[in-house]
Amino acid sequence: MTTATPRSGSVPGPSGPKPAPPPGRQGAQPGSGPAQPASAQTVPGPRFDRVPMTGAQSLVRSLEELGCEVVFGIPGGTILPAYDPLLDSTRVRHVLVRHEQGAGHAAEGYAQATGKVGVCMATSGPGATNLVTPMADAYMDSVPIVAITGQQTRALIGTDAFQEADITGITMPVTKHNVLVKDATEIPRAIAEAFHLASTGRPGPVLVDIPKDVLQERTTFSWPPEFKLPGYRPTTRPHGKQIREAAKLISSAQRPVLYVGGGVLKAEASAELLELAELTGIPVVTTLMARGVFPDSHRQHVGMPGMHGTVTAVAAMQESDLLVALGARFDDRVTGHLASFAPDAAVVHADIDPAEISKNRRADVPIVGDAKEVIAELIDALHVERAERGQTDLTTWWKRLDGLRSTYPLGYDWPADGSLSPEYVIERIGQTAGPDAVYVAGVGQHQMWAAQFVRYEKPRTWLNSGGLGTMGYAVPAAMGAKMGRPDTVVWAIDGDGCFQMTNQELATCVLEGIPIKVAVINNGNLGMIRQWQTLFYSERYSQSDLGTHKHRIPDFLLLAEAMGCVGLRAESQDEVDAVIQQAMEINDRPVVIDFVVGADAQVWPMVAAGTGNSEIMAARNIRPLFDTDEIVADDAGTGAVTAEAMRQGEEE
Repeated sequence: MTTATPRSGSVPGPSGPKPAPPPGRQGAQPGSGPAQPASAQTVPGPRFDRVPMTGAQSLVRSLEELGCEVVFGIPGGTILPAYDPLLDSTRVRHVLVRHEQGAGHAAEGYAQATGKVGVCMATSGPGATNLVTPMADAYMDSVPIVAITGQQTRALIGTDAFQEADITGITMPVTKHNVLVKDATEIPRAIAEAFHLASTGRPGPVLVDIPKDVLQERTTFSWPPEFKLPGYRPTTRPHGKQIREAAKLISSAQRPVLYVGGGVLKAEASAELLELAELTGIPVVTTLMARGVFPDSHRQHVGMPGMHGTVTAVAAMQESDLLVALGARFDDRVTGHLASFAPDAAVVHADIDPAEISKNRRADVPIVGDAKEVIAELIDALHVERAERGQTDLTTWWKRLDGLRSTYPLGYDWPADGSLSPEYVIERIGQTAGPDAVYVAGVGQHQMWAAQFVRYEKPRTWLNSGGLGTMGYAVPAAMGAKMGRPDTVVWAIDGDGCFQMTNQELATCVLEGIPIKVAVINNGNLGMIRQWQTLFYSERYSQSDLGTHKHRIPDFLLLAEAMGCVGLRAESQDEVDAVIQQAMEINDRPVVIDFVVGADAQVWPMVAAGTGNSEIMAARNIRPLFDTDEIVADDAGTGAVTAEAMRQGEEE
């Protein structure tokens, strides 16, 4: 057995692994310590004792009893024994993907959209290694998935047999836990533990590798299994003393900020966060992984922080005297140059994963616990503080932030050559589909524009690859999200580069009846690469032109139709609303829209890699956190964009 550092959220339920309230609320005292690992009694469902069957049948039966609804996968030689009983299951649906990477990202999309555990399956060797990227992606973004892989027979392990790969060794750094099952009697326990580990503590990917002969051998099936997880005791209830210390700091801070990360979303703590924000009046920033956990329309939401965050959010963190980090990890895309990040701020850092506390930025008040529990207890402690000492007046702080918000709103200029604005396209998709839709992005410029220009009001409506930045994520993840929420409109907002990596899953969507909608933001280039080449490499465009403009290869409209989808195209502003509306009205098959946009649109604001957040540029050469709007000529010698021009772009 190989174990990586355990990482948080739910106990498998009879109708799917549903999020459960963190243990300890009833009968536990503040600071009472970690939750205990689940015993056999935590796995619900009827009891079975020593029912004869094969290892493969035991695998499928275990998935059924855990409430698994769908498995994304591709059969192959060593996993084939599992596919035979899977054919007879009426409770687990299998979706035959076109590439194992698609299976992994689909499992991620399903998990992120529903809060349940996503499941993918592949054969040994290249099948298993094709799952490494989505497992690494899930590990970085704390997504609960279980990957089940076939392995060569026990006698051949270690002999370099056909399609043999040490997948437990390969994935040790990118899984929360992994295991090689060596006896068929271990299968129910291994699968149940995988679901439990994936969804509790800090969520993450778990791999279960099963040799072919283990799947084939005769065994007996007993349920529920007894867990054997010594040492796995994720702390969910925060320590009371730390909560009280945090409440004192919050009550006395003059320039506090609630720095909200994806852990709050995974803890299902949106309601608690809203209550905390409104109780304190503190400005809220939501990271890329937390978009939607706090409503964009709320007055206290000042935007997304980081490399392409809003000027107000970046300034709020940089000028704060207290950062209350909830389920966030101070990653480099938020902090910029770490030594110059929020220099005057004390830090309250709450996270389910103790390894994150003070990893990048030292915490003055460290709190280990589930975000839902932490916020609930902070609210109680703050009521006590308010009764004893009153509340700090934040008027001056809000005056500063409101001034920045009105001066530097998010905006964009239409391309000078008259081509279609990508920001406009994404903005109109968001306005048309509305806050109830699910939006899934690939990686690059379109990802940032989708984070900026779609208004997110509800949790689990924004899915993306944040930590790993995996191109090709959007289409299969949207497929998984639609499987998990079939009555919800799901839009994949993809780039022409990302789309060409995994668009084969459109065939899966057609054949399986999964009507996603795909907006290809086709700027003819690897857009973010081109932007960096423009800004930092003297406009030397080395290997960033994809030919989708110059040669229309591929023709995305024809490609969509060849896959059995509806293919549409828009190349001008007056065509945008019509094609979006047409896509919204088609619900019997996938729709792909080729939005042909300008090649040189850039993502602003921007904190250049390696620089500090105080050097954020609202637009090219505009650095609003200097004492004045200082214009600094860039290497390319281009003219400056004024703040007034940005405001005009927003009004248009």
